[in-house]
Amino acid sequence: MPVLSPGGFVRLAWAEWGAKAAGQVVVCVHGLTRNARDFDFLAQDLAGQDWRVVSVDVPGRGRSEWLRRQEDYAYPVYAAALAALIGRLGVERVDWVGTSMGGLIGMMLAAQPGTPIRRLVLNDVGAFIPKASIARIAQYVGRDPRFAGVAEVEAYLRQVNAPFGPLTDAQWRHLASHSAVPAAEGGWRLHYDPAIGRAFTSAPVEDVALWPVWEAIACPVLILRGAESDLLSRQTAEEMTRRGVAAAAGKVQMREIAGVGHAPALVALDQIALVREFLSRV
Repeated sequence: MPVLSPGGFVRLAWAEWGAKAAGQVVVCVHGLTRNARDFDFLAQDLAGQDWRVVSVDVPGRGRSEWLRRQEDYAYPVYAAALAALIGRLGVERVDWVGTSMGGLIGMMLAAQPGTPIRRLVLNDVGAFIPKASIARIAQYVGRDPRFAGVAEVEAYLRQVNAPFGPLTDAQWRHLASHSAVPAAEGGWRLHYDPAIGRAFTSAPVEDVALWPVWEAIACPVLILRGAESDLLSRQTAEEMTRRGVAAAAGKVQMREIAGVGHAPALVALDQIALVREFLSRV
């Protein structure tokens, strides 16, 4: 599907599960360097409950095209692309599951007047991001390593994504198999445009405060927090349950996941159950 960016049209790709006629549509959006296939396990579970699940590759990641201008890798461009996707789905309302970057995009869309987002799951991200966590991410995002094969990709992911928590060998292998593609010059490379890291090197690292965005959100929200997360502190998550329109209406809940940092991978059965139970509520 073509979407318009400041530098021209680019193709947006996604994976889809369930029947198009399903009454409930869930849009899943991945983290900064990840892709749509991170949600395979969650999507298969939800599709089994007769839901339609759409998991998107944000521009510059996975099967979506790279943006022509590095400076366009920015949240307004991502939000516009995902809004166009919602329009393409032919539905009035969607539920949103967003991990890290995907959660921030969801927050920005959910805060808009007339938003189509009915319910919002924020996976280890919130209204305040400390600069220390941004500096950690900047150490690896945008790098363009080469690997001899998928086994080396898996070893790399196990290292940089160790905060995902205790995944099985099969789950790590699944993530690795969708995280790299053959490189033109031989070997394998990560399945994203290295230019996505430009935002982390073009300006000094600072705290990011998004409280005005959060305070405008009125829909029900589930905040998932890795108990060892350095990106979403317990203090911030708890403040989000007390602050803003949704919190004032009692629509915000927070759950911590033990033994996990940033961010829960949403492949473990107990993590999937938290999302399913929240989305099942009328």
